[in-house]
Amino acid sequence: MPNANEDKSTALSQVQRRAVSELLRVSPVADDLARRFQEAGFSLALVGGSVRDALLGRLGNDLDFTTDARPDDVLKIIRPWADSVWEVGIAFGTVGCQKQGYQIEVTTYRSEAYDRTSRKPEVSYGDSIEEDLARRDFTVNAMAVALPEKEFVDPHGGLEDLAARVLRTPGTPEESFSDDPLRMMRAARFAAQLDFEVAPEVVTAMKEMADRIGIVSAERVRDELNKLILSPHPRKGLALLVDSGLADHVLPELPALRLESDEHHRHKDVYEHSLTVLEQAMDLEVDGPDLVLRLAALLHDIGKPRTRRFEKDGRVSFHHHEVVGAKMTKKRMIALKYSNDVIKDVSRLVELHLRFHGYGAGEWTDSAVRRYVRDAGPQLERLHKLTRSDCTTRNKRKATALSQAYGGLEERIAELQEQEELDAIRPDLDGNQIQEILGVGPGPVIGKAYAFLLELRLENGPMKHGAAVAALKEWWATQG
Repeated sequence: MPNANEDKSTALSQVQRRAVSELLRVSPVADDLARRFQEAGFSLALVGGSVRDALLGRLGNDLDFTTDARPDDVLKIIRPWADSVWEVGIAFGTVGCQKQGYQIEVTTYRSEAYDRTSRKPEVSYGDSIEEDLARRDFTVNAMAVALPEKEFVDPHGGLEDLAARVLRTPGTPEESFSDDPLRMMRAARFAAQLDFEVAPEVVTAMKEMADRIGIVSAERVRDELNKLILSPHPRKGLALLVDSGLADHVLPELPALRLESDEHHRHKDVYEHSLTVLEQAMDLEVDGPDLVLRLAALLHDIGKPRTRRFEKDGRVSFHHHEVVGAKMTKKRMIALKYSNDVIKDVSRLVELHLRFHGYGAGEWTDSAVRRYVRDAGPQLERLHKLTRSDCTTRNKRKATALSQAYGGLEERIAELQEQEELDAIRPDLDGNQIQEILGVGPGPVIGKAYAFLLELRLENGPMKHGAAVAALKEWWATQG
């Protein structure tokens, strides 16, 4: 039987073969750029995530380089060479460009650190690639390939950690997280993206230093959280955020769910239920990861802790938790600086996630279907997925019944959409027609009449013109 050393050797050789194949693919562009730096008296190396992904056989068209050239010198070298150049990150030593379909970033050797009160890192430039690699977040991101000679640089054992699928820091995790506390969230994000384990000493440091995340800007925290949630294994990263105490500072509503009981399934806590709903929603994605759907799935029950009530019959209830949860969702997402559109969409889905159950088990009326579609608006497809994902019962008969019931609703919606154009529900008379029929000009009364006709449309479906006019006049007669 092969021993542990032979297994490690086999893993390393596989990793190295993948890297050679990936690096050969990008060599024409990378080597050309490296020669230009060499001719100007500077060095250039592929670095960080690009090397890691090459070793994993998943290198894309985003290439990261590091150099001893200062940003002004970098600009002089790449401007005549690149198809386009941007300087957005130049204050942090990074110059970006595009060349033959590759998105390239060239960053001057640097080190950066936070003080106790700063929300932005202080950047200072270095003179050696070893110094640059030592300040990187994890050993698997602290490898480089010097170009054009293709010399592999790995002073911190990143290759072995990559083969073992483990996240460690080049120095002590305490020093690394003190330099940039966001690295604690990056540990959770990489665990979720790469399905790696986080070394025990790194987890310990995360627990001890979790409160340091408070000095990092909300925008940087949000961006890491998004990458984690959009990753292939978000449960793994979210669990690490909760277990380390980081979630208490960046998404406290999530760990608050751990001790709550679900009103229908008392053997499950709401925290585990929410993670399962997230995974089930992912299974329904068609066009790749959907941030709005995943956020709604994760947050749909965050209103339960605030609405928990112990009933006289021994049951636990969470009445109106969807309404409370929508408000909590909006507040948290505003704090994390999400865009208004994302906040609106996620909050709306949280608010509506129980609507299907609210109609009971009886036959839906056409009016109920119309209102469901109207209230969901452009989020209807996501609401379908969220509602289906929210069933985590182990009772197969109940799960089948819920699935069939919702399938019936989707069929009814499809039928009515074909008959009535539900996606554009509006009254049978427009504002100009209302003014003409009532003999009045623009004003609040037109809005009231429009709302009346819209309710009539939702309740009864499309009306013929004469019937709509008669109904409007009858309503007008009651308005004095």
